[in-house]
Amino acid sequence: MDNNNSMAELLEQYEKDFVVPKKGELVKGKIVSVSDKEIVVNIGYKADGIIPKTEVSNNDVNLKEFAHEGQELEVYILKKDDGDGNVLLSLKRISQLKDWTELEKLAESDETIIVQIKEAVKGGVIAYYGEIRGFIPASQIALHYVNDLSVYVGQKIDVKILEVNKNKRRAVFTRKQMLSDELKEKKAELWGNIVEGAVVEGEVKRITSFGAFIDIGGLDGLIHISEMSWGRIKSPKEAVKIGDVVKVKVLTIDEGTEKVSLSLKQVKNDPWIEFDKNYKVGDVVDAKVVNLTDFGAFLEIEPGLEGLVHISQISADRIEKPADILKIGDVSEAKIIEVNLEERKIKLSIRAINEEEVTEEVTE
Repeated sequence: MDNNNSMAELLEQYEKDFVVPKKGELVKGKIVSVSDKEIVVNIGYKADGIIPKTEVSNNDVNLKEFAHEGQELEVYILKKDDGDGNVLLSLKRISQLKDWTELEKLAESDETIIVQIKEAVKGGVIAYYGEIRGFIPASQIALHYVNDLSVYVGQKIDVKILEVNKNKRRAVFTRKQMLSDELKEKKAELWGNIVEGAVVEGEVKRITSFGAFIDIGGLDGLIHISEMSWGRIKSPKEAVKIGDVVKVKVLTIDEGTEKVSLSLKQVKNDPWIEFDKNYKVGDVVDAKVVNLTDFGAFLEIEPGLEGLVHISQISADRIEKPADILKIGDVSEAKIIEVNLEERKIKLSIRAINEEEVTEEVTE
């Protein structure tokens, strides 16, 4: 009887020596072993504690580099029995508790935080602050509609805290207001520095039938099709494409309507002003046919510099119309026979070239 009582007492004392784990408690333990999938921890209980890899961190970690045998650490009790007789533990829940407390304080002071986007889902993206899983609605990630949210996956971005509720484990972030504020600052700085006549650099953002919109540092300016080239173009796409970085001249600014008109062609010299440096009457040039009329053909010597070949100067033979001999896109030799820079008119002759060639042959 005495022996039985002694055994019962020993068992009772044995049980008391164990820490009886309760869900939600924090206990200290020592790592027994580490594998690729889990960490085994002695928490002073009759059963070992197991930390699955998924409960170490929301980030992908190498457990064997993260922890080692004999290491002491504090763990969170998830379950007293995981179904296999072990105690289910978590490390990330401890980090989450700390992160929730920190996030609540940051929300009160309207601080900017850095989150990492892990996944694109319906209506937005999943973003992590430490071990806290938060959400950024699609309407709050950019100033404009984003069709493919997956472009943000993997990025670390600055955000503000839109909502945080520790009890509901809900965290919502926003980036839109920050971008809006930054844009306002850029615009204010731009309006303070931009002047008519200045040459600035910008990126082509949008092309329409009448021109192209250029981002010149937070402000969109318009290059009308008439200001794209000194030569003839039928579409703005002949001069620029989306993504091009170009130098443009500021023609007019209107801060009230936030409209800026730009010129691409005026960054380059006007070919009419440069004419005397490059050409003179009597020169023979290679020119491209750009327009045909009943009375003649217009030939482009270089972009913005066109001359007229009257129908009588196309051929020594009588022709009914210029299209009988020439077609748009043809490149032909032509002689400059007359220039009026004030009226920006050049007269050319193809016939003169042919007659000179005939004269030379007769002379020989």
